[in-house]
Amino acid sequence: MDIAVLGSDEFVLGFRLGGVTRIYSTKPKDYESRILELINDSSIGVLAIDSSDLELMSPNTRRKVMDSIAPVVVMVGKAESDLREKVKRAIGVDLYKTN
Repeated sequence: MDIAVLGSDEFVLGFRLGGVTRIYSTKPKDYESRILELINDSSIGVLAIDSSDLELMSPNTRRKVMDSIAPVVVMVGKAESDLREKVKRAIGVDLYKTN
């Protein structure tokens, strides 16, 4: 499964430089249709998006994205605090748990 990134040209640039090959640069008007397309792509395991792009989605699409476990959608930016829960749901194990 691949790692993919969706967002503005500025957002995806760092991932492109870091070696991520599945880069999808999009304009705000096309964002919602593009993310729906990507969360239905079975070859993507992790989809990174800018947390501020949540505002570009309708409530129904936002709910689909937030509930997606295949691929796991990781929000980068202000709202990344739920990364632990996303990883836990995706693999079924809390990697941060200490005994």
